[in-house]
Amino acid sequence: MSTRIAFLKGHGTENDFVIIPDPDNAVELSPAAVTALCDRRAGIGGDGLLHVVRSAAHPEARHLADRAAWFMDYRNGDGSVAEMCGNGVRVFARYLQHAGHVGEGDLAVATRGGVKTVHIAKAASGGEITVGMGKALLPGGDVTVSVGDHQWPARNVNMGNPHAVAFVDDLADAGNLYDPPPFSPASAYPDGVNVEFVVERAPRHVAMRVHERGVGETRSCGTGACAVAVAAARRDGADPAVTGAPVTYTVDLPGGRVVITERPDGEIEMTGPAVILAEGEIMSEWLETATA
Repeated sequence: MSTRIAFLKGHGTENDFVIIPDPDNAVELSPAAVTALCDRRAGIGGDGLLHVVRSAAHPEARHLADRAAWFMDYRNGDGSVAEMCGNGVRVFARYLQHAGHVGEGDLAVATRGGVKTVHIAKAASGGEITVGMGKALLPGGDVTVSVGDHQWPARNVNMGNPHAVAFVDDLADAGNLYDPPPFSPASAYPDGVNVEFVVERAPRHVAMRVHERGVGETRSCGTGACAVAVAAARRDGADPAVTGAPVTYTVDLPGGRVVITERPDGEIEMTGPAVILAEGEIMSEWLETATA
């Protein structure tokens, strides 16, 4: 007998996701199934998949159930499991609101990277969503990235994943970003790196392009935007831990705009839009055939 699996589609600054509501953790999502669903030609299409599960129902999140009712079981578009996705958390929270599980205000979301604090603003103020992204680490040492004949010094920033942030004169200097930009020394990023190219727009306002490791250029990267804001602040001589005052940067990405604030305690908050744009049903026989 044919069964159907509910799905939704959403995006945060055009970083898009397939959403599978599954409160009881009853839907088996193999890597092949995730890859098929995220395929842009033969599937629904998405940069990743958000599996929405109650924390108490998932073995990886039961220990967090007393702190966060819902677990974001996030998968990359290639089927691999990931700890966190900044844009994904915003879309995850928007889905919970859309489904009536939460309202405006504060909530906690369990992820493999720990419990993230989320705030859903009132619709009257734009309804944007703020996510606590944790603290940035700034490993020492000189790093250089290059594209063709261009070469730039880069700031090494770790947001739970590695970033190399280079300030350039023109975003077009980054080329097509299909392939990973070379970096040196190789020892700085033994597992590869996300590379951000950044230009000035105005005081505390920058624009960026990003090559995400294993993917290529993407329309948006939440952790990348946080890394860029931190690198820009240090370049501009601003360190909230020293001054005791928060610092905020507006970051324009190809897919939209986010606002990043670094607080004196080191915590970084990202505010931006999240949209649910469609919902429907997946035919189980299609999924079985696609993953065979």
